[in-house]
Amino acid sequence: MNFTLKIWRQKDAKAKGSFKTYPLKDVSPEMSFLEMLDYLNTQLIEGGNEPITFEHDCREGICGTCGLYINGRPHGPMRNTTTCELHMREFTDGDTIVIEPWRASAFPVIKDLAVDRSSFERIMHAGGFISTNTGCAPEANSNPVSKLISDKAFDAAACIGCGACVAACKNSSAMLYAAAKIAQYAMIPQGKVESKERVDKMVKQMDAEGFGFCSNTYGCEFDCPKGISVDFIALMNREFFSSKVCSQKR
Repeated sequence: MNFTLKIWRQKDAKAKGSFKTYPLKDVSPEMSFLEMLDYLNTQLIEGGNEPITFEHDCREGICGTCGLYINGRPHGPMRNTTTCELHMREFTDGDTIVIEPWRASAFPVIKDLAVDRSSFERIMHAGGFISTNTGCAPEANSNPVSKLISDKAFDAAACIGCGACVAACKNSSAMLYAAAKIAQYAMIPQGKVESKERVDKMVKQMDAEGFGFCSNTYGCEFDCPKGISVDFIALMNREFFSSKVCSQKR
């Protein structure tokens, strides 16, 4: 397979970037998207040119570092698929593929396709800890949780923090990410002790990082590689409202 790649090149966050065009031939349809970029970088290095910087780690759809904006969509054309799980067989021979980094002021460009997503980490750190026993494993039935609640908590915990929700939102909102991280604790007994304080701190940190407000277009849910539901945003809003009511009563 042969492709024309239009790739964003940018030295750093302060530099002015631009698209560069790279023809790439003899691409195996069984290559993953990241393997295709590796193949391109090998050719660039052998030709004495600087390789393209992009993020990756597990290449198993778990770590969330591989996020790229591909042909106008976070992670490319396939739903519920991360960039590292995307294969070149999903494209047509001769296609032009446009590859960009996430576009959000809260995700400054490090170089080329790599962005700094430490703002997500600061939101998580703001949430603090949960109160739970750290000694021997507790009795399994000491904190009974219904299967419905545990399943929903696991659904929220499936978020890998890739930032696709931010990239998909016209306001660069991080509400789906924050909502998933809040919900995975707020729905289980171990996370309820600090739930009011946690949601207040995480929402404040999200705003401080410069993320926009929810645009209610559901683009975040559509392009989330793990299928996180916008229902969690409603849960976060209820938790946040409840925390404000409780603080006023105190």
